[in-house]
Amino acid sequence: MFIRFFFFALLFSLCTSVAYAQQPTQTIKGTVVDQASNAPLAFVNVVLLGTEPLIGAITDTDGIFKINDVPVGRYDIQVSYIGYEHSVVREVLVSSAKETILSVALQESTATLSEVVVKPNISKEQALNATATLSARMLSVEEAARYAGGFDDPARLAASFAGVSSNIGNNGIVVRGNSPKYLKWRMEGVEIPNPNHFADLSAFGGGGLTALSTKMLANSDFFTGAFPAEYGNALSGVFDIFMKKGNNEKHEHAFEIGIIGIDASSEGPLKKGGRSSYLFNYRYSTLGLLEPLLPENGGGVSYQDLSFKLNFPTSKAGVFSFWGIGLLDHSGQKAETDTNKWFYHSDKEEQDVKQFMGASGLSHKYFFNEKTHIKTTLAATVSGIDFSTDRISSDLVLLPKNQIKNQSWDLVFSSFINTKFNKQHTNKTGLIFTGLMYDMNLKNTQNPGTPLQTLVDENGFSSLIAAYSNSTLNLSEQLTMNAGLNAQFFTLNNNYSIEPRLGLKWNLRPDQTIAAAYGKHSRLERLNYYFTKDVSHQNELYNKELDFTQAHHLVVAYDLNISKNIHLKIEPYFQYLTKVPVIADSSFSFINLQNDWFFNNKLENTGVGKNYGLDITLEQYLYKGVYFMLTASLFDSKYKGGDGIWRDTRYNRNYLFNFLLGKEWQLGSNKQNAFGANIRLSYQGGDRYSPVNEFASLISQDIVLDETNAFSKQLPAALTAHLTINYKINKKKTSQEFALKVINATGLKEFYGFQYNLINHTIDKHSEAIFIPNLSYKIEF
Repeated sequence: MFIRFFFFALLFSLCTSVAYAQQPTQTIKGTVVDQASNAPLAFVNVVLLGTEPLIGAITDTDGIFKINDVPVGRYDIQVSYIGYEHSVVREVLVSSAKETILSVALQESTATLSEVVVKPNISKEQALNATATLSARMLSVEEAARYAGGFDDPARLAASFAGVSSNIGNNGIVVRGNSPKYLKWRMEGVEIPNPNHFADLSAFGGGGLTALSTKMLANSDFFTGAFPAEYGNALSGVFDIFMKKGNNEKHEHAFEIGIIGIDASSEGPLKKGGRSSYLFNYRYSTLGLLEPLLPENGGGVSYQDLSFKLNFPTSKAGVFSFWGIGLLDHSGQKAETDTNKWFYHSDKEEQDVKQFMGASGLSHKYFFNEKTHIKTTLAATVSGIDFSTDRISSDLVLLPKNQIKNQSWDLVFSSFINTKFNKQHTNKTGLIFTGLMYDMNLKNTQNPGTPLQTLVDENGFSSLIAAYSNSTLNLSEQLTMNAGLNAQFFTLNNNYSIEPRLGLKWNLRPDQTIAAAYGKHSRLERLNYYFTKDVSHQNELYNKELDFTQAHHLVVAYDLNISKNIHLKIEPYFQYLTKVPVIADSSFSFINLQNDWFFNNKLENTGVGKNYGLDITLEQYLYKGVYFMLTASLFDSKYKGGDGIWRDTRYNRNYLFNFLLGKEWQLGSNKQNAFGANIRLSYQGGDRYSPVNEFASLISQDIVLDETNAFSKQLPAALTAHLTINYKINKKKTSQEFALKVINATGLKEFYGFQYNLINHTIDKHSEAIFIPNLSYKIEF
C-alpha cells in the first residue's frame, strides 16, 4: 500500500510540476558574528557568488542580514568585512518551502590594513570551534541528508571521514582504532548519554540510528584527536552537537513517511512580530515492514524520539533557550517452542528490552560588551534499560538467565566566560559540575535453572567536577597557538586528572597550512563497573578505586587547497593509552570491551595501548553539480593486557578506504527541481577476533574462546556500497522530495561471533546480512 501511495504521489507531483512554470524563490537570512568573541558584526557584505546581477545584502547593527527573492538552487555565499578574513559558505541549498537560515563566524585578520590580502576562507572543512587546531571537521546537516550511507544519521555519516570506521549492524564510531565507548557525545555544550536507539546492546557507544534528526540540528563539530581544553571526559573523539533555532518570522512544517516510519517537524515564531521561536521534531518507527530483510527476530522492534528547542532573545537580559531530546525503544524475541528447531542456545531464549534516554537544559547567553560574553546551562539527563533474558527448558519452562534494571540521572551545571582581549588573544574559561545519580541492578547466571547471582546492586550519588581554560594566541599573521588546561575530579574515589593541551598552526601560504597538536585526555568507565561485587568476600566492591583511563595524543597535519573546490588534508598521528583497566595475568583489557554487561572480575589500571597511523582526505566540494570525497587510513592498533603481552586490538583493521561520489541535476523549465544520485563505497580490513577453544567448547556445549591467543584472527577485508537517490520538486510555497536510501546495497554478511550447534555438535560462524532500503516521501510547507 505504501509503495502504491509513493508512486501515485510521485506521478501527481510530476504532473503538477510540469504545469507549474513560474520560478520559485525563497529568502536567505542569518547572522554574522566575530569568531573569537561571538559578538554580532554590523555592515558585513553578504553576496551570492555566480549570480548576475549580484544578489546580496548588508548586516544591520545586530549582525542580521536578509536576502529576499532568491531563486531556488545551490549557492556559494561570500561573507566579507574590512579587517576580517573573507569566508565562503559552500553548497547552500535554497528550497521553496523553507527559508534558509545561516550563521557565519568571521576571523579577525592580524595584519594591518595595508597588508590585507583578500583571500576567501573556505569554511566547509574547518571546525566551528575556533580553538580547534586539527583533527576536527564541521559536520554539515545537509551532508547527513545527502551523503550515501548517512541515512539521515550523523553517526553513520561520520563513518565516511578519515580515521573512522563502523559496522553495518550498529553505528558505533571507532575513531583511530579506539573503542566506540571512548567517544563523547555533547549537545548544546553538555555531555549527554549515548543518543542512539537500542544503545549499548551490540556495542557500547553504538546503536541502530541516533535520535538526532537532521531537521533539528545545526552544523556541528566532530573531533578525532588532540581536541581543545574544553572537552574533558573524552578519550578517542568528540561529537559536539548543536540544535538550530527555529524561524522567528514564519511558520514552516515538514512531514515524511517512509518504509521505516514517520517523521513530523514544525518551527516558527512563538508570537507574531516577536523574536522568539520554537522548533520540534517527532519520529516513530517500526521495522516490521522490513522483517524479511533483517536478521532473524529483527522485525520485533519499535522506537520513537522527540526533540525540541525554544529560543527567547531579549533586548537587555541576553538570550535564553530551552531544549531537549528523548527516545523510547522496545525490542525482543520469543523462544522457539519446537525442540527440533533448537540449533543454538539463542533459539531457546526469550528476550525483552525496554530503553529510554532523555536530556533537557536551560541555557543563557549574555554579552557584557562586544568583547566578553558568558554562557550558563542547567541541564538534566536520564537513561535507563530494563533487560531480561530467559532460556526455555526441555519441558518448555522459562528459566531466568540474566536481568538488568539500570537508571542514571545526571544534573549538570556548565558555565564559561569568553573574552576577546584583542585581536591577538582570546580566552575561554569554564566550570562543569555533573551530579551522577544511579540505581543499578544486574543479575546473571551461567546455568539457567540456578538462582541469579547479583553482580551489581547499588544506588547513590557521586559527582564529576571539571574546570578548563584555553587561550587562542595569534602570534603573527601566519602563526596561531591554542594552549589550555583541563582538570577533572571524581568524588566517588577522589581520583583526578590534569590534562595539558597545546596546538600550533602555521599558514605557509594562503592555500596551505601545517599544524601540530598534543593533548592528554581521560575518560571514566561505565559506572556499573565501579560497583561490581565479590560475592566470595562479603560483597567487597573491589573495583571502586578504578582510575580514569588516559591517553596522550600527538597529531601533525598538512592542509592544501589544491583549487577553490578541491581540498587535501594529511594527518599522521600517535596515541598512547595508559591506566587501562585489565585483569592481572590475563589477555583481557577494557580497550576491547564490546558489550559485556555482566562482567564482574577484579580490575587494575595497569594496561596500555597504542594507536598510530596516517589519515588522508581528498575532497571536491559540490562544483557544477558534482562532488566527491576520497578518504584513506592506514593504521595499527595494539594493546597490552594484564599478562604484559602486546597484541592486536579488536578494532585493528589496519586500513580503510571510502569513496563518496554524487551528482545533482537541476531540472524543470526554470531549473527549480533537483535530482540527485549518490554512492559510497567502503573497503576496510576485517575486525579481529579470538579463536575458539574447540575441545573446551565441545565439553561445555557452549562457545569457549582461546584467550591466550586473543584477537589473533582477522576477518577478510570487506567491500560495502550504500546508495541515495532523491528527487526534489520546488513549488511556490511547498517542496516535495522522493528518496530511496539503501544501506548495504552489496548485501555484505557481517560476522557476529560463533555459536555452538546443539544438533550437529559443531562450531558455527554466525554471519548475517543487514540490508535496509528506505523508500520515503517528504513534503515541506
